[in-house]
Amino acid sequence: MRRFAVERVRRLFLRTVRTHASSAAVSSPSSSHSSSLFSPASAAAMSTASSTVVTVDSINPRVLKCEYAVRGEIVTIAQRLQEDLKANPGSHPFDEILYCNIGNPQSLGQVPLTFFREVLALCDHPFLLDKDETGHLFSADAISRAWKILDSIPGRATGAYSHSQGIKGLRESIAVGIALRDGYPCNADDIFLTDGASPAVHMMMQLLIGSEKDGILCPIPQYPLYSASIALHGGSLVPYYLDEATGWGLEIAELKKQLEDARSKGITVRALVVINPGNPTGQVLTEENQREIVEFCKRESLVLLADEVYQENVYVEDKKFNSFKKIARSIGYGDKDITLVSFQSVSKGYYGECGKRGGYMEITGFSADVREQIYKMASVNLCSNISGQILASLVMNPPKPEDESYDTFHAERHGILSSLARRAKMLEDAFNSLEGVSCNKAEGAMYLFPCLQLSKKAIEAAKAINAAPDAFYARRLLNATGIVFVPGSGFGQVPGTWHVRCTILPQEDKIPGVISRLKAFHEAFTQEFRD
Repeated sequence: MRRFAVERVRRLFLRTVRTHASSAAVSSPSSSHSSSLFSPASAAAMSTASSTVVTVDSINPRVLKCEYAVRGEIVTIAQRLQEDLKANPGSHPFDEILYCNIGNPQSLGQVPLTFFREVLALCDHPFLLDKDETGHLFSADAISRAWKILDSIPGRATGAYSHSQGIKGLRESIAVGIALRDGYPCNADDIFLTDGASPAVHMMMQLLIGSEKDGILCPIPQYPLYSASIALHGGSLVPYYLDEATGWGLEIAELKKQLEDARSKGITVRALVVINPGNPTGQVLTEENQREIVEFCKRESLVLLADEVYQENVYVEDKKFNSFKKIARSIGYGDKDITLVSFQSVSKGYYGECGKRGGYMEITGFSADVREQIYKMASVNLCSNISGQILASLVMNPPKPEDESYDTFHAERHGILSSLARRAKMLEDAFNSLEGVSCNKAEGAMYLFPCLQLSKKAIEAAKAINAAPDAFYARRLLNATGIVFVPGSGFGQVPGTWHVRCTILPQEDKIPGVISRLKAFHEAFTQEFRD
């Protein structure tokens, strides 16, 4: 009986709605208040009224100042072209878009590491650990690592909130990994787990910037996260230029010059950002240069913000990654001598787990009351995602030689890094073979930043459409080949120079095709715009 009563109510409701809609359709807009609510003119007026509540002129001006080139205009055009290719195959002189704009390895075919994904699967679905078949499908050390991780999570629930700083057991695992890497102790309480390195950078900018009179020394070229974050938090970016002629060298004389210039303008410089290995430039700093940088920060009372997310990506034999913490400790500086923040991420290296959004910052040299404020900021975000936290612990504490999965892990890691080195060399050589293009050696990271000697005719053509010359080049390249490069103007560059940033991430068997398309385009572009 109840079911029939419900059905009668439903039918009565539908009949009422139809009757109301019918009467509204034949009534004039002014015939009743209720009918005017459903008239097209009224709906349009409501839409217009609601859409003007927030305008570009009324939003936070800091948002307008913020730019992020690696997902900017060129990428938007690429996405439109991709949709067009899907809807109209053969409509362009290429059959796929090659996204060389961002360090996103798995989107370009890199396969996740077996051990990492086994542990994640077991942690996310712990019921598997009670199954007899699991011992045949998963390595013994993945199973034991999953048990250990789950035992450190309250309730063994990866879907629950964690401590705002991150699960303590995972921070302890990361601290062990850092100590093994550096040869100096690491305190788990210095680790803040974050959703990738980017939120950690934002947190530090929010902490250090109080007004536009607070400045951050930042490399040019730089990863645009830094300029964007500084703009969003209302500070001043104080640029220091890397020396392209010396392989993107970081000169202390340049740091001094820019620091003094900023101070003469009334800007209080709070911190120095160093990206090592470099993004977008790919250089790896020497130990001597790092010691000079540490001494500079101590002497000038600057926080050293060390972006070290590419620490596994070093491709030349005569270079080695050293953390700034290791360098500072080797000099004899402890927590009371220098304030240092190191950023790490699971998105880069050989792991490439960008979508898992895992990372951390290690903070040293901050007073107890400031650390309280950092913890408060972390608490506002509740916690970082648990899968990312687990991955960060695995990245810094991977399988050991005695573990069952070590041989597979080592082979996968070596395969990825050696392939990246070969791809970097192939692309570097290709750029240097192009007329009017020079490219520094790819020592590390995932990018090349070649310099374009553009003709006056090309520069004038760019000006005619109100585009930066390197953006003009990148747009023409995309439309002709489907290859997505980011204009150097989105990263900053010495005025009057033009660059593009290219990732080395397309799969190795696709690199020859990328090079072939690039060479054909560049030759045609050079001929078209020859002075």
